Amino acid sequence: MTSLFAHRLSVVVAAFAAMAARQEQPPAKAPSRVALTIDAEEAELALALIERRGAEGSLDESRWSRLAATAGYRRLKAREQSMGRPLEDAEFRKFLQQQGAATVAPLAATLAEWRKADLAAIGARVLAYLPDEAKIRATVFPVVKPQSNSFVFEAASDPAIFLFLDATMTRAQFENTVAHELHHIGFSSLPPRPPAEDAAVQSVRQWASAFGEGFAMLAAAGGPDVHPHADSKREDRERWDRDVARFDADLARVERFFLDLLDGKFKTPDAASKAGFEFFGVQGPWYTVGWKMAVTVERRFGRPTLIRAMREPERLLATFNDAADELEDDEGIKLARWSPELLKRIGAKAIER
Repeated sequence: MTSLFAHRLSVVVAAFAAMAARQEQPPAKAPSRVALTIDAEEAELALALIERRGAEGSLDESRWSRLAATAGYRRLKAREQSMGRPLEDAEFRKFLQQQGAATVAPLAATLAEWRKADLAAIGARVLAYLPDEAKIRATVFPVVKPQSNSFVFEAASDPAIFLFLDATMTRAQFENTVAHELHHIGFSSLPPRPPAEDAAVQSVRQWASAFGEGFAMLAAAGGPDVHPHADSKREDRERWDRDVARFDADLARVERFFLDLLDGKFKTPDAASKAGFEFFGVQGPWYTVGWKMAVTVERRFGRPTLIRAMREPERLLATFNDAADELEDDEGIKLARWSPELLKRIGAKAIER
């Protein structure tokens, strides 16, 4: 399994493995539930270094020292170290020296747009899809760096969202991406759930938490009637629509994976991981099947029922089945369901309404 996919699953599993069994707790006051900031110092200093290189691409040592001391750069190095690919200062300096000065203006303009993002509005949109006791605390780091990926780091302890500074990413796309990651971070703020007694059932639970990618797509959009890629490039929206259209077949594929886990058909943990990671893709079944289930449950039973089911993703499977039954009875729309065998074996009961 690749370290990138492993990290992605670890973010989702950390979020949903952190969900507790339902408890009656008074709602937290909204102001104390959200603490979001943007720290763009690393990006600003990197752009200044690129623009003001000296002869033969030499870097201003004073500005370099300031960049190396920023929280964004220090935490970026810590994250790369945790992934087994240390980011050395010499490597990063060489990267900056190789960047063309013509890239600075569009990147600076993009950064200025991103900084206009309404973090309070993003937080409110995400809170609407989180339990009352969940909190959203994170620092958003737009960064100039060699790799073009974006990611969450230390979601359960000191949440940080790193976004590669990309001149093609609009402010709306930036806000959607931040909202998506904040939904994972919000679930990471909850106490851990007790593990299942059976190891195979626990494995299915952990993998079912990957449907959190679909839940986050819904939360980031702001509702079931908003297209998850409303602000994306046309090709991304078209890809999503094609993939969602394969819902029935993809649900069957994921069910087969769950049953294989329960039956012990994977000889090694790596073999199971390889099979499970195939459902990530660009935005594969963990996203599309998770989103479709969440949308169906919200439309039939309301958002509070959906949020309760999100806390125990395996129970969302049974709740979705009930919603799909009603949808077929009322509107004649047929969707694939999870088999009674699977639901029984993992002890998945629908959320009471």
